[in-house]
Amino acid sequence: MGGARLVCHIVVLQMRIVSLVPSATEMLFALGLGADLIAVTHECDYPVAARELPKVTRDVLPAGLSSAEIDAAVKQRTLAGESIYELDDDLLRELRPDLIVTQGLCSVCAVAYDDVRAIAEEIETRPRVVSLDPHTVGEVLGDARTLAQATDRKDAGVELVRDASARIDRIRLAVRGARRPRVAALEWLDPPFVAGHWTPQLIEYAGGEDVLGFAGEPSEERGWEELQRSQPDVVIVMPCGFDVEFAYREAEMHREELAAIGAGEVVAVDAAAYFSRPGPRIVDGLELLGHILHPEVVPEAPAPLMTVEL
Repeated sequence: MGGARLVCHIVVLQMRIVSLVPSATEMLFALGLGADLIAVTHECDYPVAARELPKVTRDVLPAGLSSAEIDAAVKQRTLAGESIYELDDDLLRELRPDLIVTQGLCSVCAVAYDDVRAIAEEIETRPRVVSLDPHTVGEVLGDARTLAQATDRKDAGVELVRDASARIDRIRLAVRGARRPRVAALEWLDPPFVAGHWTPQLIEYAGGEDVLGFAGEPSEERGWEELQRSQPDVVIVMPCGFDVEFAYREAEMHREELAAIGAGEVVAVDAAAYFSRPGPRIVDGLELLGHILHPEVVPEAPAPLMTVEL
């Protein structure tokens, strides 16, 4: 008589995740959760696979606005407590996610946390809502741990943080003892805003001195006269949410104001990829800053940059 054979099939259940923040989308992919993502925002463009996912938001600002018009519209919506994102409530309900990742850092740049929670309570699956609110480099890495914990990817989270920390340490060690150039990081030009949050830390880690921004604090509007008085050696143009080509065009449009600052070097960079999104690629941004400020010890640029000739 033949013996009966028991065959065990292990079924791995995927989590259904919706990301309402581009940086969270990048973090989830970095944790190996790309296959679990079922929808993202209209701005989620990295990695490439994110572009193929359904979009649950749209931009309410019309296309073709100037920098000054964008600033005015954002300020108006901020005063009204409104976001520049509009959420597709019906699609979100239809998707029946298990987890929704949003953020509380910027009241304009994502759908309000309270609104997301209210919708989540109406969804049959009662998804968990995780809100990320990083202000420093350490808190960005902490978000990797938070998402890893929420998705049972603890080992992947440990590896991601370990790799990022090692790369940060390499840059800090490479520039240790070097002259520290004075740096002004401009997050917007019309009107000028100096970058805050994690950017001043990245500048410090890259061997520079941020002359206007404060680590962990929001970006702030400043006048061109104050920028001149700060006497930076290097100005880095990094318009929030935009790429290097946009940054370069903005710098060209404000050539006279930038020239009046008197810096020896003005560089345009891709803020959307490496600075304004608190995701894994801020470490690439650090390495790029290391190259800009200390090319003698960081000879290769890990990302595109454009030098503005004044």
